[in-house]
Amino acid sequence: MEKSLLTLSLLLSASLAFLSPASADENVEHDVVIYGGTCAAVIAGVQAKKMGKSVVIVSPDTILGGLSSGGLGWTDTGNKAVIGGLSRDFYHRVWKEYQKPETWKWEKPEDYGNTGQGTPAMDGKNRTMWVFEPSVARKVFEDYVAEFGLTVHRDEWLDRENGVEMKDGRIVSITTLSGKKFSGKMFLDTTYEGDLIAASGVDYHVGREANADYNENWNGVQTEVDHHKHHFQLLDRPVSAYLVPGDPSSGVLARISTDPPGERGEGDHRVQAYCFRMCLTNHPENRIPFTKPNGYDPNQYELLVRCFEAGWGMEVFNKFDVVPNHKTDTNNHGPFSFDNIGYNYGYPEGSYEERREIIAEHETYQLGLLYFIANDPRVPKEVQDEMNNWGLPKDEFQENGNWSHQLYIREARRMIGDFVMTENELRKVNPTPDSVGMGSYAIDSHNTQRHIDDNGYVQNEGDIGVSTRGPYEIAYGSLVPKRDQCTNLFAPVCVSSTHIAFGSIRMEPVFMILGQSAATAAAMAIDGGLDVQDVPYEELKARLLEEGQVLHYDGPVSGGKGTAVTDLDGIVVDDEKATLTGFSKTSSSNGPFVGFGYRHDDNQQKGEATAAFTTVLEEAGEYAVRVAYPPNHNRASAVPVAVETAEGTTALMLSQKEKPSHPPFHEIGTFTYSAGETSTVTISNEGTEGHVIIDAVQWLKLD
Repeated sequence: MEKSLLTLSLLLSASLAFLSPASADENVEHDVVIYGGTCAAVIAGVQAKKMGKSVVIVSPDTILGGLSSGGLGWTDTGNKAVIGGLSRDFYHRVWKEYQKPETWKWEKPEDYGNTGQGTPAMDGKNRTMWVFEPSVARKVFEDYVAEFGLTVHRDEWLDRENGVEMKDGRIVSITTLSGKKFSGKMFLDTTYEGDLIAASGVDYHVGREANADYNENWNGVQTEVDHHKHHFQLLDRPVSAYLVPGDPSSGVLARISTDPPGERGEGDHRVQAYCFRMCLTNHPENRIPFTKPNGYDPNQYELLVRCFEAGWGMEVFNKFDVVPNHKTDTNNHGPFSFDNIGYNYGYPEGSYEERREIIAEHETYQLGLLYFIANDPRVPKEVQDEMNNWGLPKDEFQENGNWSHQLYIREARRMIGDFVMTENELRKVNPTPDSVGMGSYAIDSHNTQRHIDDNGYVQNEGDIGVSTRGPYEIAYGSLVPKRDQCTNLFAPVCVSSTHIAFGSIRMEPVFMILGQSAATAAAMAIDGGLDVQDVPYEELKARLLEEGQVLHYDGPVSGGKGTAVTDLDGIVVDDEKATLTGFSKTSSSNGPFVGFGYRHDDNQQKGEATAAFTTVLEEAGEYAVRVAYPPNHNRASAVPVAVETAEGTTALMLSQKEKPSHPPFHEIGTFTYSAGETSTVTISNEGTEGHVIIDAVQWLKLD
């Protein structure tokens, strides 16, 4: 455990060399040079080979697969219907491994619970498996290398200062710290860090953009958001941030920042917390008890003791997600857990040595936390007894002290490319051009800071979960730089996206999808002698569909409760196009509704919320005006509605407890308009009791 990751990688490089033909001359020009060792790197290499291109993977990692082979076995699938191509093939190959009796070393298949994240772990109908052990994923990636004859140079670290040779806006070659030079026609940066992007002079962003930058709602500082699963509001009472509770002069507890958190919606330098996705086991024959790590300091966990005193307990184990053979993918859960909040800000831009120090600090923090819970007398007995049933597995990560080789870099650099994905594309507020793959997982950012509020209590900030309201498309332009910066580089991992959009895109299945699409486009650019910005999309689309990629989703909207605006008659203005004051809460709990959901006032701030729906009626005539809402018993029975026409304003009252006359719409009257007239329907919560809903307004021309 004391060895640095770099030292371990040097030891591993020799032992793993036989797995790939690394003896190839690195000075020979390759069609495609892939820098990185993540899941996207392997999948991109396979696709480039399938398209007849010479390819080399230059990997700083000795173990391929990134998080997928590093402990993240509880796959963040979202809607698995949009996971296609080689990404789905990976999960099919995992399924095939678990069809072998020898894979079930510590458990019988019939005894495994088969629970996955929103999907069965083993999907026999589709021959896929979404939950797996790190060693199984590692074997699948190495099988790809062997089967497709991929040339992999491991433990090769880009010279970030002088290692990128550019000519006429194109990368000519990259050189590693060992002095090896790799020339190519096309380059892919498949690292979590975006080191090749940065070294090539391509624009990128680190930290959170302000909401105002891209007209978003969920980017930037989130000091007013406290509804998710990892905040101190979950406890029975607030927790003082000070050594002596309530006494600022006594000093601040460990792992709490004294910096001001910032204002809601402001941009900052902070990135969401990292952690190791820990593979643990409670199987006695395979379990190594937790031991005290070097540098262990029990004072680092005083805040957890206060959480226990404030009502936290067995919830510690709520993210010990079960994978086969009595193992887990253990993730962060709760106000104080395995996320090392605030200790990663220097990682994205840090030197290799600085990154190694940050990685080591995370390792000490998490191993120390496990040891603390298992041994400190202040931990509740039932929690301590349960923790002592767990340990590190003897048969995982054996060359690294049974500890994962891969820190979960949830976010580092993000390219600012030809197109920037934002929450508005993910949530279908704006259309996405030129789809090259799809995502569907919720917009998910972990906490970015732990601060002190105005009352002296400790708070976490930055952790949110926002629905994408169904699968979304990812633009080709988000994989490529701006034309004036580089014309032969792809970024299928550090995708051009805002912080909050990346919170969903950053899932391992999506990285594999984008890796395949990027490699496909790279091969087509080579064949056509094109810049990456000029690859003809229709031809790329046809090839991706041929390869099994899913580029568009035609399934039911919001579980079948929603109706797309394009499927409705007349003129329909959804709440996404309304002019809003208030009505910030979104939901899709009740149906039917228009689009992906609706908004409401949460039965609060009465008299302060309005929604104006406006359209221009090109044809003269009489129109039925209808307002959409999903009814419920907790709705307001007298909602003010104002219809503005050229003749004046008509004030009406609407009961949203009652079933609409034409679900999801309720007709509020008929009005006569002249050609080209503007009509506005305004809904407010003035004087209401109960939840006020805004969804959509329809103007339906009568015969």
